Amino acid sequence: MARAIELIERDIAALQEAIRAIAAELYNAYASYLTTLGQAVNKQLILASYHLCTQGYPENFLKLTLNQRQQLQQGIRNLGQEVAELLLSYLQSQEDEEDESDEEDEDFEEDEDDEDDESDEDDKGFDIDEVVTYMLSESSALPQIISTLKSFNPDVTNPIELAKWQQNLENLIQQALKKVSHDANLLLQRASILPKKLPEPILEAAAAVSEASSEVMPGPPNLLNLVVEIENEQDPEESRLTQIMAINLRLGEIEFADTKVSSDRRQIRHILVQLNKVGRDYQKKQRERSVSEAESAWRASWFE
Repeated sequence: MARAIELIERDIAALQEAIRAIAAELYNAYASYLTTLGQAVNKQLILASYHLCTQGYPENFLKLTLNQRQQLQQGIRNLGQEVAELLLSYLQSQEDEEDESDEEDEDFEEDEDDEDDESDEDDKGFDIDEVVTYMLSESSALPQIISTLKSFNPDVTNPIELAKWQQNLENLIQQALKKVSHDANLLLQRASILPKKLPEPILEAAAAVSEASSEVMPGPPNLLNLVVEIENEQDPEESRLTQIMAINLRLGEIEFADTKVSSDRRQIRHILVQLNKVGRDYQKKQRERSVSEAESAWRASWFE
């Protein structure tokens, strides 16, 4: 019996090494995927904003001054760049945990740089600078998603914990896309492109339905196109149907539009298939070990 348990332990150790190798491969695959995804999100956010301003609400966009248009465009670019950095920050936070003191120094320097940037913007006197500053401060709450995940350090020899890590990362991606879509719509609303009374619950419900669907939505990608009923403030009994277009970044559409992102996603799927197979073998061996140890314990305690 002791020999059988020893052999099982050896098999488990070999599987753990295999899982460790898969974990490293999965980490590297996600590092590549999140880099290209961040670039694609930035590009698709700008493209969706372009369609919304030129085809969805061209009259509202034309009412803006040149300064306001440039500031709006800069705000969109900033949001795209920030979400690109966010997507990598979860992986980077795990790499840099041992250098937290250095990170604090860098964060302090970045804060000083941000203050300098804000003072420079104030000197320029843009008409909608408060809107952009507000949006950037709002989107800076995105790393709060990271903080809840950073405390989870998976055992890279345990397939269950590794799978949880992967699911946390996928959740981060979805939350980041949802947040940047919301922030972009708010920016466009405050710049008087989107209607002032944006039906937030309706947009969220439509976005959830859209994300759940695997079908490619008609029209320009990463945009919601809805017809909603809006009440008349002066006469509540009267209402009118209004067509509303809003930004809704969808992971499926972003991957579909970028061959590098879709290629990286296929690589991740391939690695997850390997993890699933080795994980089943690992759990089977753990079960065998438990059974053998229980049988040995029974014999050791049994007496006539």
